[in-house]
Amino acid sequence: MWIYEKKLQYPVRVSKCDPRVAGYLIEQYGGADGELSAALRYLNQRYSIPNKVIGLLTDIGTEEFAHLEMIATMIYKLTKDATPKQLEEAGLAPGYVNHDNGLFYSNASGVPWTAAYIATKGDPLADLYEDIAAEEKARATYQWIIDMTDDVDLQDGLKFLREREIVHAMRFKEAVEMIKADQSTKKVF
Repeated sequence: MWIYEKKLQYPVRVSKCDPRVAGYLIEQYGGADGELSAALRYLNQRYSIPNKVIGLLTDIGTEEFAHLEMIATMIYKLTKDATPKQLEEAGLAPGYVNHDNGLFYSNASGVPWTAAYIATKGDPLADLYEDIAAEEKARATYQWIIDMTDDVDLQDGLKFLREREIVHAMRFKEAVEMIKADQSTKKVF
């Protein structure tokens, strides 16, 4: 069951129109290691993971949708007052021509999102290691975007997201250890 509270997980503020940074944030919207890919990856992997960690994948997967909503809000706020000329200068003209101000799942280079981004092997350890890597790649991307803006309001929200990636990676590492411990336990039938 879903309960939707009509507020963001963390407040999103921006201090200025900045389509250039919005173009970078699109990577976290529809890129291979972005929030949509993470949410779908974790919720899909729940079906082939031991019961002990299903809840973890469910919790983190649904939280990733909250992060996706934050990213969409950031992109919207960074571009809502942009002129077509500013969008063009930021490299966003093709997206504007195709979608106006509507968001479209693509990476920062304009490549549309694809289900090929959803890594799942069906092996719990392989999947969890993939999840740890995805979280670390997302953390790094957030840091690079933070470095690309001087907007302290925007940086605040991005730092929140970066820290959540660190927490998620740590939780996945704990799940790896749980599964390893369970595999080494002698089973008697």
